[in-house]
Amino acid sequence: MKIAYLSSQVTQPGSPIRRSDAFEHDYMMRALRPEFAERGMEISDICWDDDSADWTSFDAALIGTTWDYWDRQAEFLSTLEAIESRTRLFNSAALVRWNSDKTYLKDLADRGASLIPTLWIDEMTSDQYQRAFETLGERQLVFKRQVGAGASGQHLLTSDDPVPDMPHPMMVQPFLPTIQTEGELSFIFIDGDLSHALIKRAKPGDYRIQSSYGGQEETIVPNRGDLDAARAVLDTLDETPLYARVDMLRHPDGSLLLMELELIEPYLYPEQGSRLGERMAKAVAARVKGR
Repeated sequence: MKIAYLSSQVTQPGSPIRRSDAFEHDYMMRALRPEFAERGMEISDICWDDDSADWTSFDAALIGTTWDYWDRQAEFLSTLEAIESRTRLFNSAALVRWNSDKTYLKDLADRGASLIPTLWIDEMTSDQYQRAFETLGERQLVFKRQVGAGASGQHLLTSDDPVPDMPHPMMVQPFLPTIQTEGELSFIFIDGDLSHALIKRAKPGDYRIQSSYGGQEETIVPNRGDLDAARAVLDTLDETPLYARVDMLRHPDGSLLLMELELIEPYLYPEQGSRLGERMAKAVAARVKGR
């Protein structure tokens, strides 16, 4: 059985334009390859935009480190649909299309998910910028791209700061200091079951928790209330994704608020989850054989 792990030019080993955090791609492959092989599956990392790839030769494709899709969204989504027409795709193209624009958070809020208060601004102007501070009533706001990941094009600003270049549709949220005092909690689910959980902390003086900005991770055993809050987010979906990462942030009242539900190409932190490769291999084998 052959499985494709979709990557990108910016994460492939040996690429001249490889990202500084592409070692996470290596960690994923190191976790997956032996467990897949043990179950009769060969997993190969292939760029999602490789025109020479014969997707019909694979029994399934997993969306992995496709960490350039946010600047090529339309091409990425159409390519995924083409791949799905030739083999099994995880997660599904329909689920990815929905999850690729952060406005999916509106849907989750309508289904009962607890979110950080959010403004949606399709075209950022000076007036819209100032109005965001007035509407949310906070001194510090985080501005994020509606289509983006990894803090790309993200800004932490006060109303006194000049308006930076924000040519993309943006989402705006109050800055919650618990990102610095506690960190961001991530819950990794495989086929609907918890694999592991961790807390991601920014380096001193920063608030971005990604490794490319010096963030660090630590495995945790979540308490029942926190785990239930993460599960409740997954329960709002109409289908169970093969893999999901639920990123949450603590409200000052102690409850957890959803930051992101990552269903496209999330890093799944195998270094903090020793059984991730095994769980992924079993889940893929079960889904492919059960088609």
